[in-house]
Amino acid sequence: MGERVVMSMAVSRQRVVVDGDACPVKAEIARTVRSVGATALLVSSHAHVLVPEPSVEVVTVDASDQSADLYIANVLTKSDILVTGDYGLAALGLARGSAVLTPRGKEIREADIEGLLEQRYFSARQRRGGMRTKGPRAFTDDDRERFQQKLTILLQGMQENLDV
Repeated sequence: MGERVVMSMAVSRQRVVVDGDACPVKAEIARTVRSVGATALLVSSHAHVLVPEPSVEVVTVDASDQSADLYIANVLTKSDILVTGDYGLAALGLARGSAVLTPRGKEIREADIEGLLEQRYFSARQRRGGMRTKGPRAFTDDDRERFQQKLTILLQGMQENLDV
């Protein structure tokens, strides 16, 4: 009989898409993606100057309020990992099928997002009413380490799924 030809589909590289304006773990992302053969896309407004480096692409959008979020929402795919502390953008990422990770290393899942959005709404309502709300706690080296470990685990898990 004839030869059986198995064609492999071109596997796209894993990508970490970053809401870069206020992201405190850009250096950790760059190191991690290079170590596992992935890429990163950092998206920021003109107000934040980011420098491209090996495996890290930088996209600068205009300074309007939601430009970075809209750009990110339009380029995300289900094979991406989104890094953001913005729960609204996280919800968009989950809707696109992306994994979502906060800069503190917490993975946000579908089961979490409704409660997080309600909490954000409640806090914003309190602030509009003149009440003071607590901001986030100080960012620590433990947060950086937790983030880098979780990102590495997510990227390695995705790689294993691609290799199957």
